[in-house]
Amino acid sequence: MNPRFSDIDYLLDGFDRVESVPEFRARVATGVPLNVKLGIDPTSPDLHLGFMVVLGQLQKFSEAGHNVTLIIGDFTARIGDPSGKNVTRPTLTTEEIEANMHTYREQAGKVLDLERVSIRYNSEWLGTLGLSDLIRLLSHTTVAQILERNDFHNRYNAGTPISLHEFLYPVAQAYDSVAIRADLELGGTDQLFNLLLGRHYQERMGQRAQICATVPLLVGLDGEKKMSKSLGNYVGIAEPANVQFGKLMSIPDAVLPTYLRYAAFSTQQEADALAQRLRSAATNPMDEKKQLAEQIVARYHGAGQAASARDYFDRTVVRKEIPTENIPEMSRDGRERITDLLVGAGFAASKREAERLISGHGVKVDGIVISDPRALWTATQDAVLSVGSRKFVRIVS
Repeated sequence: MNPRFSDIDYLLDGFDRVESVPEFRARVATGVPLNVKLGIDPTSPDLHLGFMVVLGQLQKFSEAGHNVTLIIGDFTARIGDPSGKNVTRPTLTTEEIEANMHTYREQAGKVLDLERVSIRYNSEWLGTLGLSDLIRLLSHTTVAQILERNDFHNRYNAGTPISLHEFLYPVAQAYDSVAIRADLELGGTDQLFNLLLGRHYQERMGQRAQICATVPLLVGLDGEKKMSKSLGNYVGIAEPANVQFGKLMSIPDAVLPTYLRYAAFSTQQEADALAQRLRSAATNPMDEKKQLAEQIVARYHGAGQAASARDYFDRTVVRKEIPTENIPEMSRDGRERITDLLVGAGFAASKREAERLISGHGVKVDGIVISDPRALWTATQDAVLSVGSRKFVRIVS
């Protein structure tokens, strides 16, 4: 048996709530591997660092010798998880879900050893439920129970519409636990209600109730709100190394220990030590941030690309050099407004947005700031167009 199999402190380290620790200790003490479950819905094309926090916890159970199942919610994705939402989520198409499932597996493999993990799709059991089965499931839950969820409660009190199909989401996720007879379910703090409902359903159906363990939600690049694609404060797993590194260098110094703890999968002792160093006048926060960013990027792109990303940041941001390699190219001929080039390069969604970038003095051509929104580029020679310190494109005549 793996020595970590029954190491309670190791297995529970990193969770902010466990329901309940005595139950967990008792089950581990039996020596029988736990059925550990995590469900994720393929609702977007890629994952971000916030998702990887709970995947890191799942990997620990896998390495310790427990039975780990990653449930990809291809069925529940059609409903849409209402957790933390104040509006109804749009329904995804089958094609969108299938495309997202492919990338989810690939990106989850950056943290999870997929050869040790059983991957299931909840359409296996949810897709075969008939109307009578669904009615039986719903009979185990009251409307009052569902409205205890903060998001539903707040929307109901505010008079914000709640579609009936949204009530099915926590019920469907809870049934996942019944289907695989889960002993332990992991999730983010915002998923606690759904996890506890899984306990409720297992008890009503004669199974031993699962233990629920939640991880904190990783704060985003703004250092305030949770990491989210919709808020734009995220680091995508599939983003290039240079982009990841540059984004990580924008996080506030105060959240460096949090990122070391949860994004770099370090111990609480290491995070506390970093916090202590940051309080010392002898420590340069920029150096600590570079080291942390390189450590995180290395997990997803390898040590070589992480080191190159750090060098790229030093050259383009710290020393303000124009990069000479690995710059995408865009062919143009004749006279053209800089605003059109910005839109064509994908640096601005519209000409109006491009004009705002120029007015903010964030646009340069060959290192020279462009201040006139009506400025033209004449195709006499190649030039490097840049926005900020991370977006570059070579305009080829």
